[in-house]
Amino acid sequence: MTHPTSTAQDCILVTGGTGHLGRDLVARLLAQGRRVRVLARSPGNDARIEWARGDLATGAGLREALAGVATVVHAATFSPIARRGAIRPTDLFTTPSAVDVEGTGRLLDECRRAHVRHFLHMSIVGLSNEPGALPYNKMKLQAETMVRQSDLPWSVVRAGPFYYLLARLLASIRWLPWWPLPNEVMDAVDTTDVASYLVQCIDDGRLGMREEIGGPVPLLLPELGRQYLEARGLKRRVLALDVAPRTAARMGLVEAQGRRGTVGWREWLATHGDD
Repeated sequence: MTHPTSTAQDCILVTGGTGHLGRDLVARLLAQGRRVRVLARSPGNDARIEWARGDLATGAGLREALAGVATVVHAATFSPIARRGAIRPTDLFTTPSAVDVEGTGRLLDECRRAHVRHFLHMSIVGLSNEPGALPYNKMKLQAETMVRQSDLPWSVVRAGPFYYLLARLLASIRWLPWWPLPNEVMDAVDTTDVASYLVQCIDDGRLGMREEIGGPVPLLLPELGRQYLEARGLKRRVLALDVAPRTAARMGLVEAQGRRGTVGWREWLATHGDD
């Protein structure tokens, strides 16, 4: 199945356009001379962007934001782990759903009214609804399922964990002398690679489940930790913990199937801090 390909005159609405991935995506679209609108609770001041004030969590401003829009890239999400850069015990039991689930539902409803031609949804690899899966992953699966069951022309891209999030998580345990890390793949990827892939998905006319995207080479989490320590000049002992494959899958520690990014973890670490 295909949809009409986007043109330079078509308006593309990006949710999550002020986040790490969203900024990279918007920059690439603007560089191509595309018409870009960003939904944000606090609009920015870049005059090249059409700013639409709105909030997925309440539905405020969605109808106005979608006026005249041909394509929606839904990259907004709310992850407490990503926001704080650390995991807390509560994250193993619950996660907010106002943006990812209820907000996605509101956005889909308004997209139907606006006759949007393509709804491109950003998701994550390793989603599972099994007992023991992270609540955030369950929530992302629920949102993705809503998109896939929609009567809109849709496509879904699943990506591995982003480098910036991995760096934050590792920075949060810098104080530990020993780092116990599951000896499983974390197929981390740079947001610039994902943004470039999303632009392709906007333009190539294809619908449905797209190839997943991960980093250039899938690496075990302990190796990612060692490379981080080397790049930051830290001396810590990394302990590789064996876990059952099913447990790893519930944690989202899986390899992306399909596309490979171009920016490696070492390369990213050399040019980025732990923001």
